[in-house]
Amino acid sequence: MYCARLSLLLIFIAAPAISSAEDLGDLLQSRLAYMKDVAAYKWQRELPIEDLAREQQVVVGATTEALRRGLNIETSSDFFLVQIAAAKEIQAYWFEQWRNNPSLAPKNNIDLLERIRPQLIILGDQIIAALPVASVALGQKDITGLSSATSTRLIDAAIAVEKYPNQLRQVLDSGILRVGYTGDYPPFSSANVSAEPSGIDMDMARDLALALSARIHWIPSTWPTLMRDLQQGRFDIAMSGISINLDRGRAAFFSSAYHSGGKTPVIRCTDVERYNSMAKIDLPGTRVIVNPGGTNARFAQQHLQQAQIQLHEDNRSIFTEIVQGRADVMITDQIEVQLQSTLKPTLCAAMPDVVLTFSEKAYLMPQDIVWKEYVNTWLAQRKGDGTLTAIKAKHLNQL
Repeated sequence: MYCARLSLLLIFIAAPAISSAEDLGDLLQSRLAYMKDVAAYKWQRELPIEDLAREQQVVVGATTEALRRGLNIETSSDFFLVQIAAAKEIQAYWFEQWRNNPSLAPKNNIDLLERIRPQLIILGDQIIAALPVASVALGQKDITGLSSATSTRLIDAAIAVEKYPNQLRQVLDSGILRVGYTGDYPPFSSANVSAEPSGIDMDMARDLALALSARIHWIPSTWPTLMRDLQQGRFDIAMSGISINLDRGRAAFFSSAYHSGGKTPVIRCTDVERYNSMAKIDLPGTRVIVNPGGTNARFAQQHLQQAQIQLHEDNRSIFTEIVQGRADVMITDQIEVQLQSTLKPTLCAAMPDVVLTFSEKAYLMPQDIVWKEYVNTWLAQRKGDGTLTAIKAKHLNQL
């Protein structure tokens, strides 16, 4: 039996975009109100109400967004499934009305793809932002075609959504470890279009996932967007040869360091005499190439006054620019110089015994002390049992 009223138990929402308990009810009402138009679109095209492939796509996208916000993956998935059931129930109601009264069937062409679906996506994101339930209030919302039983199920499912108490519990309970990586910094991180990313940190990520009994979701990022992606909750940990610095430390936690070194210039071997000191490098006409958004660009901007600094967006091809004569120098981490001079024999360290800075590499995480302590414990064990050393040697071609 269908009813024209949806009785909602609502909540006070902590999310900044939600100002009152009633707003969640308004969002749910707005989303479900579109179901008459969705039904009309399907009716006009003789499409079935149920589309399991599309429903699965919606649930996967919604649970990914929920996980980004720290919502329990099981309780949030249950809520999304009830939302879908409510949507189908309303569509079935209108199908029945139009079958019984053909003159009432929709006449105007319905634009699902360009008008309705984008609005449903926006409302879905807003609903997720409003969860979980924190306190209860009573409200009344008009939703034609929704039964009281499904209304109650929707209320109960919303109330049941929970947040994980910390990042560690989220990984353990969800069985998913979301690893952010740039894929452009060998030997730590390399992207492969036909396979999973590779490198020292990618192998360490697999070991961490094994320790957590979790499967990895690889989340691509970039150096300019790395901190924003972390703060938006896109990954649980970033592992990509990330240097510890104070700016990043203001908004994130670092694990203990697993590699130390410093920056040094790499050049064509034929130019060793020309660029074997910083004074010789920092001259007009010297083309120093950097990748934007990282510590290499920052070092060049702080220490070079006269040299020409060239930004190169793709860190994976940046050394080829030097090999082919379109740039002269790159100042980067010593371990990367070591690797690239092995892979490209025409490249050499400009000052083999000189390290211009001191830096340490670590893994980047949200500011969650429980998660940080777990990662540090795991990392200490992998240092102690030789796993880290073996993985480094493998990717530096030393085994």
